[in-house]
Amino acid sequence: MKVFFHTLGCKVNRYETERMLEGLMGVGFSLTQTPTDADLIVVNSCTVTAESDRKTRQITRRYKRQNPSAVLLLTGCMPQAFPDDAASLPADIIIGNGSERNIVNEVQSFFENRSKIINVAPHFTGELFEAGALKDFSERTRAYMKIEDGCNRGCTYCIIPKARGRVRSRSLDYIKTEAENLASNGFKELVLVGINLSSYGSDINLTLADAVKTAANVKGIERVRLGSLEPDLTTEALLIELKKIPQFCPQFHLSLQSGCNATLKRMNRLYTAEEYLAVCDKIKSLWNNASFTTDIMVGFIGEDDNEFNESLDFAKKVRFLKAHIFPYSVRQGTVAARMSGRVSEQIKSKRAEIMASTCDDISKKVMSDIIGLTRSVLFERSENGFTEGYSEDYVRVFVKENRALQGRVVKVKIKELMLDGVLAEPV
Repeated sequence: MKVFFHTLGCKVNRYETERMLEGLMGVGFSLTQTPTDADLIVVNSCTVTAESDRKTRQITRRYKRQNPSAVLLLTGCMPQAFPDDAASLPADIIIGNGSERNIVNEVQSFFENRSKIINVAPHFTGELFEAGALKDFSERTRAYMKIEDGCNRGCTYCIIPKARGRVRSRSLDYIKTEAENLASNGFKELVLVGINLSSYGSDINLTLADAVKTAANVKGIERVRLGSLEPDLTTEALLIELKKIPQFCPQFHLSLQSGCNATLKRMNRLYTAEEYLAVCDKIKSLWNNASFTTDIMVGFIGEDDNEFNESLDFAKKVRFLKAHIFPYSVRQGTVAARMSGRVSEQIKSKRAEIMASTCDDISKKVMSDIIGLTRSVLFERSENGFTEGYSEDYVRVFVKENRALQGRVVKVKIKELMLDGVLAEPV
C-alpha cells in the first residue's frame, strides 16, 4: 500500500505530516511521490487565508479526478475550522488537526468498511499536547520539532485559535527523546515550531528557553533555531537566556503584520511599532550577527495610503533579511469579518507588490553587508554546480560544488552577492 502526502501551510503542518507518515508506515504503508500511484492520498490543509482554503478545495478535487480509486483523506486546519465546508469536498475521510494522531485507526476502518468517515473532534480547554516522539524526518539535514500548539490571543483577523484551540506545551522529556532520535539519525539542526511558539511553557511553568536548552544539550545537535515569535513575548529575560546557549541560531522571525500603530491597534496586536523596534535593538545589542525575518500583511480593514506607507517605511527601518508579504483576506468567524472599511482587491494586490519589491531590495542590502565576513553554514544539497546551505543567521549560502560538505557545519567566508543568496568559500 502506498501513501501520497500534500502538505499546505506552516512548519507545524509539515511536522504533523511526518507524524502521520510515521504512523502509516508502521502499519505497512510506503511513501510515494506520485499521487496517481497512491492507494491513499492525504491532503494536510491550511486555513490561515482564503487563498489557503481555495488551494485545499482545488487540490482535493484534482487528486480525486486524477486517481478516483485512491482513498482520499482530508485533514489539518481547514476541516477543523470549517467542517461543513470540508464535508462538501470529495474526500473519503475527513478528520481535524486534533484527530491526526488517530489517522491509522481511521484509515484502517475505511479500508475495512468503505464507508465515508467524518471525525472532526473540537478542541477544548485543558486539552493536552499529544504524546509520543518522532523517530525520523524526511528532510536530511534539519528537522522541525513541534513543541507548542494552540493560541490564546485574539488578533481580529485570525481564525487560527478556532482551528488550533488553546495553548498547550510539550514536556521537556518528549523534547529530549525526540531530539535524541533525530540526532541518532544524523540531524544536526532542529527548528522548534509552534502555533504561538512564544507561549511555550505558559501552561506548564516553563519558558521557551527551557525547551531550547533541552534540545541543544542533546549530543549531536549543533544548532537550534526558532520559528515565529511574538514581539511582546520576546522579553529581555528570554533573550538573555537564549544568548547563553551556544547552539542557538540568532535568526529572529518576529511577526510584524504591520508597521503602523493604528493598523496594529485594529488588528489587536499587543505591541506598537516602537516596542517592536526596541526588541530588535535589544537583540542587536546581544548578537552582532542577528538577522530578522517576518510576516507583513497589507490591505487590512481600514488601511489607507498613509498607513500603508507608514508600514513600508517601518520595514525599511528594521531591514528584514526575509519578509513574507500577503494581502488580508476575510476569515468568517473573526472580529475583522464584521468590521467596515474593506480595501479593494486591486489596491491590496498593488500594495503587496510594492511591499514585496521593497523588502527584496532590503534583503539584498542586508546580505551585501556580510560580504567579507565569516559565517557557519549547514550544507544541505548539491545541484547545478553548487553546494548550498544556510548560515546561522539564515542567509542562503552557495559554494562551488563540493558534495563532501553535505550534512556538515562548516565555516565560510562570504565573497559576493548572488541572485538568491551569497557566494562563499570554505575557510
